[in-house]
Amino acid sequence: MTALPPMLRPWASQLSLFPDDLALHLGPHVARLAAAVGGLRPRGEAEGGEPQGYDGLTRRGTFDRLLVSEWLWALEAPDELVRRAAFGELSFLKPAFRQPQGARRTVVLLDSGPDQLGLPRIAHLALLVVLARRAEAAGAAFTWGSLQASPGSATHSALDARSLLRWLEARTIEPATAQHLEAWRAALGLEQSPGDAWLVGAPRLSRLAGAEGMSRIEVSEPLEPGAHRLTVAVRPASQVARSVVLELPPPDDCIRLLRNPFERPPQAPVWTRKDRRLIHFAFSGDGRRLLMHHSDGSVAAMAVPHSPRATVPKPRRVHVPGGLRVIATGWRYSGGLLVLARHGNDYVLHGQVRTSEGFRKARYLPLTAQGRPDPHPGTPPLPLVSWLDANGQEHLWLKDLAGRLFHLPPPGQDGTSPLIQVEDRVSAVAEVRSKPVYVTSPSSSEVGGRSISRLGVLGEAQTRLVPLNARHGEAYFGHSPSGGHPDAGLLAVRHLDENWRLFLDTGVTQLVVPSPYRVVGVVQPPAPSLPGVIALDPDLRRFHFLSQQPPRTLVAATDDVVHAAASHGQPVFGWLTKTGELVLWDLMEMTVLYRSVLEATP
Repeated sequence: MTALPPMLRPWASQLSLFPDDLALHLGPHVARLAAAVGGLRPRGEAEGGEPQGYDGLTRRGTFDRLLVSEWLWALEAPDELVRRAAFGELSFLKPAFRQPQGARRTVVLLDSGPDQLGLPRIAHLALLVVLARRAEAAGAAFTWGSLQASPGSATHSALDARSLLRWLEARTIEPATAQHLEAWRAALGLEQSPGDAWLVGAPRLSRLAGAEGMSRIEVSEPLEPGAHRLTVAVRPASQVARSVVLELPPPDDCIRLLRNPFERPPQAPVWTRKDRRLIHFAFSGDGRRLLMHHSDGSVAAMAVPHSPRATVPKPRRVHVPGGLRVIATGWRYSGGLLVLARHGNDYVLHGQVRTSEGFRKARYLPLTAQGRPDPHPGTPPLPLVSWLDANGQEHLWLKDLAGRLFHLPPPGQDGTSPLIQVEDRVSAVAEVRSKPVYVTSPSSSEVGGRSISRLGVLGEAQTRLVPLNARHGEAYFGHSPSGGHPDAGLLAVRHLDENWRLFLDTGVTQLVVPSPYRVVGVVQPPAPSLPGVIALDPDLRRFHFLSQQPPRTLVAATDDVVHAAASHGQPVFGWLTKTGELVLWDLMEMTVLYRSVLEATP
């Protein structure tokens, strides 16, 4: 299971029986119960077995196994020998015994009666996973069954879907009795010494005749209004009791666990109106929001989920009035969604910008007819990047499809502001470390022109240009928790046709990206992976990760990809297929983070 976090990998074999979503709900319960139950102890010397030499040292033993070096005390300091013997400080050879593995066994008997119907059986399910893996790790046999059932027909020796379904169907209104327990003890040969035998059920099982010497796990449901949890008390026969509180999954998932946890339900479709078909998406300037552009001209901003199990809040949507055309969109952590639309010869901002007097509406006036950032009809809106200066005034920047960078200063008293072109040949712009940064492409056709790319750092008294030793200029900003460029974070810039350069704090790294592949972003995956680029295969389906290590395939889309992008604010990238499916992929857990599908139209 690729969706399992590292802490649940020991139980991957057992949890793989369930669908990914239920396994992720059951997994934390399994981990907590495993810590409470503990491991299966190896047999001690007192149990005997065939001698097999010595295995280390011990502080206890007979004097014929006393280390030769300890006998020196008898010659040099007899009193010290007596003192060390009295305080248990002498060292003895520890004998080893060969144990017949087949003789070791774990037995689990679960109460299926009225005391444990309903939610307590979810804890039973998690305990079966724990005890099955515990026996497997110790090389012991595993036997389990329902306490009220007949031992001849309900004894299971493995944990699989068939046996678990039979157990789930073995619900009964008959309480567990001493006769049930006696029948199991006789059938399994537990009369003399129960060994590693467990009774799982209500606390009253401890009062049954024959329960003495057996370990118990007591599952109870608190009688509190609105309580959605279980209390599990683990009482091993020869250890200290421990208690665990399990917060249960959502009610719908609890029903699936109790009825048929192996049925993989169809994914819930997202019903979308035809006039709201998603046609493009982009990550916000800080990389923390997803900006979605729909065919009806509306724009929505959605928070990127922090985990595959997180609830996604309803996106905030903006509809511009009729007659206006959306030009650019952006998002601010403090201020929300911004939409820049053309109104005649001017540009109107839907959403308020911060000024020294507070939030205000803004209108921007181009200085020249040529200085208009107007994308062609049908092309996606442009990205807006926001920054607050030392006076608390908000500045906006946008890059058009021609590579021109425009500055939108704070509005004046009349609410207007000029639209100023500040740079050309810009290939990428983003907010990195709370400052807008951009990359310019070189222009060798001009006399005395630049022959290498440059990084521009805005938000300072004067724009600072940092040379980048790359001669093509196509660039992508990416996510890296550490080790990125001091000003740009993780930055990838194309140098030649198939040669890309990653700019890090330690220098420049060279990468080769085959020309048929299309780079969509750059990222630093979890260690020990090196930073690299995400590239779309020529088949328009598969995404690959290319670095100085051998290339690997990340994921494959269900249909041809029409647009893909990676966030520079978190390890997430997404794609949009020609059928309208939007998918966000988590590069940390290597799983789907969010998925929406256009299923039907009303």
